[in-house]
Amino acid sequence: MFSRQSSENWLIVGLGNPGREYEKTRHNTGFRALDILAGNLGVKVDKLKFQGLYTQTVYSGKKVFLLKPQTYMNLSGRSVLQLSAYFNIPPQRIIVMFDDISLEPGRLRVRSEGSAGGHNGIKSIISELGSQEFPRVKIGVGAKPTPDYDLASWVLSTFSANEEKALAVSLKNAADAALCIIDHGVPETANRFNGSRP
Repeated sequence: MFSRQSSENWLIVGLGNPGREYEKTRHNTGFRALDILAGNLGVKVDKLKFQGLYTQTVYSGKKVFLLKPQTYMNLSGRSVLQLSAYFNIPPQRIIVMFDDISLEPGRLRVRSEGSAGGHNGIKSIISELGSQEFPRVKIGVGAKPTPDYDLASWVLSTFSANEEKALAVSLKNAADAALCIIDHGVPETANRFNGSRP
């Protein structure tokens, strides 16, 4: 049984929108990275609770929870708060993987904290946790084609074939980076993965 009091509990969150119509969109790269991570750990994210799909496993002797909020992106924080509060996981041990339009496909950026940067999923998590101090793995999905292009339409669009090839590498790297944060901390992980290219 997993202890609710353990100081070794970690939570890794992949952000996205539920529903098959969103599966391959730019906004769902967090979900896709989490699925790869789950496969690497030999588990499936299939338990429905905390307004999300989650699972639990052990990695490097630590209890690790994987979560895909099912609230839709703009309310992701509700799911994150419910699970982290139940298992007493502080923000510093909540790793969030999500799409970033300021990075081209294939690129990653690992950070220990920061503002939402216009990302509604991160904005919701910051609001619900009352903290910006949670590690994040940003997965590049490319900038809008023109400045006046509608942002919602862009992040709900799908990738080109060439972008998918680059993305495949960064999704694998994102999954590896999340575990690297647990093993080695954010600074070393950032040194290894920031700016990585396919």
